[in-house]
Amino acid sequence: MRLLLIHSDNIEYKAQKKTPVAEENIIKEDEMQEALTAFCAVEKADEDDIAGVSSKTAADILDTAKQLGVTNIMIYPYAHLSSDLSSPAKAVEALSKIEDECRINGEFTVKRAPFGWYKSFTLSCKGHPLSELSRTITPGEEGKTEKKTVEHNFFVLTPEGEKKDYKDYADDSPLGKLIKKETGMSVESGKEPLHVELMRAKELVDYEPLSDVGHHRWMPKGKIIRDLLSDYVLGLVLNYGGMPVETPVMYDLDNHAINEHAGKFGERQYRFKSGNRNMMLRFAACFGMFSIMHDMHISPNTLPMKMYELSTYSFRHEQKGECIGLKRLRAFTMPDMHSMCLDMNQTLECFEEQLMMGWQTGKDLEYPLAAVFRCTEDFYKDHEEWVKKIVRMSEVPVLIETLSDRVHYWIAKIDLAAIDGQGRPIENPTVQIDVESAERFDIKYYSVKNEEVRPPIIHCSPTGSIERVICALLENTASQEVPMLPVWLSPTQVRVLPVSSKHTEYAGELCNKINSAGVRCDFDDREESVGKKIREAGMDWVPYVVVVGDSEMESGKLPVTIRSMSKPKAPYKEEMTAEELISKVKEDIGSRPFRPMYTSKKLSAKPRFI
Repeated sequence: MRLLLIHSDNIEYKAQKKTPVAEENIIKEDEMQEALTAFCAVEKADEDDIAGVSSKTAADILDTAKQLGVTNIMIYPYAHLSSDLSSPAKAVEALSKIEDECRINGEFTVKRAPFGWYKSFTLSCKGHPLSELSRTITPGEEGKTEKKTVEHNFFVLTPEGEKKDYKDYADDSPLGKLIKKETGMSVESGKEPLHVELMRAKELVDYEPLSDVGHHRWMPKGKIIRDLLSDYVLGLVLNYGGMPVETPVMYDLDNHAINEHAGKFGERQYRFKSGNRNMMLRFAACFGMFSIMHDMHISPNTLPMKMYELSTYSFRHEQKGECIGLKRLRAFTMPDMHSMCLDMNQTLECFEEQLMMGWQTGKDLEYPLAAVFRCTEDFYKDHEEWVKKIVRMSEVPVLIETLSDRVHYWIAKIDLAAIDGQGRPIENPTVQIDVESAERFDIKYYSVKNEEVRPPIIHCSPTGSIERVICALLENTASQEVPMLPVWLSPTQVRVLPVSSKHTEYAGELCNKINSAGVRCDFDDREESVGKKIREAGMDWVPYVVVVGDSEMESGKLPVTIRSMSKPKAPYKEEMTAEELISKVKEDIGSRPFRPMYTSKKLSAKPRFI
């Protein structure tokens, strides 16, 4: 029996369509508030002792409910937790027994969602350390469950090495907002994130109604931002010595290593049949890279070895109600680097380098980041001075979370988060020390003494998913007096506005000159008033706007409105030549990547997508 226990504010479901094994005489719609939701998958092995497994499962559910202080329980059949399911009849028998035993003493209100129906459901998870628990209940071991209670301890470390109470930092700063979320001090807002309206209003990206939930269509302006971010991460990784590879998006679950690694992500997977093979879509680039590492001849002299893939796409079957905008998707683009290291000392050195790469991305993307470092208590005891070192290198206080036991493949990780317009974290860069995968995927090298070594592996995404980066960029505009994207990411960097039709030819020539110099420029050749053209350039967040008329044609001096220096209703203007304007924009771009326009240089020829 596989269990996923969620402490939920509310759970509601609606049975939509029967499968051939559907139960009859069901309750098609139901809901519960303040409930423990128990997602259950009855497995083939459970058929040997349905009564025993059901009793142990019910006991575990009741024990968790008492620990959480809830009196409502929703039993929810969820086949996606396992790839080795029991027969439908045995599953219904087990679920019915679990339901009966949970309500037997009358302490709890118990409901069960129907088996064998396609159901829509929405669930709100509490978000504290015990709000998500997984269990595996096995038959034949009286009263025993695979259960591990992990204690979480939080504190803040300062760059000076001082250990502080995290509550003292729970303010309205980015770190304070991160602390409130991580420690359960804040309540999730039900409001739609700011970026959802912006991503459509700016014609960047939209939902794709002909696909699954959490899959998007990208318009040209969004596509160029996405491609520039991909170029940016590739440049970072290449400079760091990473080697790009490309691996498949689907993998065979009948492979033991794949199945075991995938099992750590439970139900959040796309699984399907290909002929008689059980397959899954990847949720990260780990599988393909680990397969390459397994097949390589690895010499200690080549370590650390850094391998990189822009994982387009990775797939996670997030809950339908969680898929909102670009913050949480079912298909996303993940820059994914894995570094195989010689030993733990080299691992810690690489961790430092990759952490600093993550902090640099926050500067280049022009939004503040806050950090939470997580590790086991044993790791912290053994490496306390090193943890203090990376906080000192970060130059900001960092939230520390220690775990009483290791429950993941990592022993230590750091997550850097931007903060959205409603004060909620958006997880972006991450660095993780993996001590399981080399063993699981049989990755090894031989030491100078010819001893077999299973190396530590670092997982790193220098920015986090590209979609979440764009989410953070858009959310960050909520704190700006005059909203805009960084100049190097702006789809249009310069717009030329002719005063009248007789200035259009000159505007077009100026536009071509600026584009030829490696700056994205368009011009508004429509027969509209200058005031309207200026307003629409502002709505498009164009960083540099030039109005050209008779005097500009004669003198070559251009009045340039600079958005980054403007105030609301108080545009900032400077007079420049075309060469000075080009130089100014290129100074803003710096060493960051450049791509030419993805749309027409004439506004009259640009289509409307939304």
